[in-house]
Amino acid sequence: MTYKVTNWAGNIAFRADHVERPSTVAELRSLIGRAGKVRVLGSGHSFNEIADSAGALVSLDGLPAEVEIDTASATVRVAASVRYGDLGRRLHEKGYALPNLASLPHISVAGSCATGTHGSGDANGGLATAVAAIEMVTASGDLVTLSRAADPGRFPGAVVALGALGAVVGLTLDLVPAFEVRQSVYEGLDARVLDDHFDDVVSAAYSVSLFTDWRTSAVNQVWVKERMDGGTPAEPAAGFFGAVAADGPRHPVPGVSPIHCTQQMGEPGPWFERLPHFRPDFTPSSGEELQSEFMVPRRHAVAAFHAVDAIREHIAPVLQISEIRTIAADDLWLSPSQGRDTVAFHFTWVKDPQAVLPVLARIEDALAPFDARPHWGKLFTLAPAVVASRYERLGDFRALAREYDPRGVFANEFVTRHVLTG
Repeated sequence: MTYKVTNWAGNIAFRADHVERPSTVAELRSLIGRAGKVRVLGSGHSFNEIADSAGALVSLDGLPAEVEIDTASATVRVAASVRYGDLGRRLHEKGYALPNLASLPHISVAGSCATGTHGSGDANGGLATAVAAIEMVTASGDLVTLSRAADPGRFPGAVVALGALGAVVGLTLDLVPAFEVRQSVYEGLDARVLDDHFDDVVSAAYSVSLFTDWRTSAVNQVWVKERMDGGTPAEPAAGFFGAVAADGPRHPVPGVSPIHCTQQMGEPGPWFERLPHFRPDFTPSSGEELQSEFMVPRRHAVAAFHAVDAIREHIAPVLQISEIRTIAADDLWLSPSQGRDTVAFHFTWVKDPQAVLPVLARIEDALAPFDARPHWGKLFTLAPAVVASRYERLGDFRALAREYDPRGVFANEFVTRHVLTG
């Protein structure tokens, strides 16, 4: 009996009618060797056809969920399908942490890194910047390891690789000592504050997120996540650049219960229970939403904000909430933050593609002067040539793909159209 496989949100129905689930790396190598086309399916939290396949759709959640900490090097080797919420708890128990996490802890490590997923914070790179080594099965069935130390010429192209080089089965991540974070939410930030104080606002804590529904020129909420490094912390501030401390827990979307959100009200807790916006013990069901995100150079943050604000009457009717965050620059070839400190404009839409896509085109036009790069795993309508023009190392990545996958076993229509052709 077959059934239709979909992504997390249900807006993408994959062409494959079933998912292969090898239980060993040897089985995976054999599967890849006999398949004409292969795509690896992560946690399914993508909103476009990036994971689709004209051949075999493969899940790695049948492989052992290995988590091996190396205390000598302060690294951890994790199986590709391990999810950040599970990994965070195990690391914290051993006194370690990852530098940052995304807003949702239920996403897989390999899939998140492969698509350039990120958290927030001026000094924090995307999740892939913690990767020190990757292990992948190539189109020839070989098990290959690439590391930052041993392969400096290739490694930056292999981490954010959109699944185009091979099936990643393991990653080694850099660790830091475990730390605590407290989270406070402030409401009613006058957006005019950003004109002169954007840098002050986003650098005020370890991680800062601005939430707006674009219905007015105000920022609805500011989520401030502060590291608690030693000593007894003072009480959280009653205000934040004119915004007022919320009088109770909040959900980013106005009117939605905060029951599934991480602890707020300034109560310190482990990093893995505060850096995400949502609790790791809450498992989301199919999402009634669509998502898009555009990354622009940090130096254009205020101008980009005003460009989006100028079309807010088109955005607000189909929007649930928008989040603005900052990410540090990195050197990973296909990372949306490659070569530039970045500000990210994220949009959580109502689940109505016909209504959302025209608005997306307006946003892309508004952000065009700022060379916006779309998140690889979310919705966008930019022409492939436009996207390609915004990645200076794209030619190097294409050469790397020809080297590791000369037959295009791991290429699908999305990757071919946006990355491999030209």
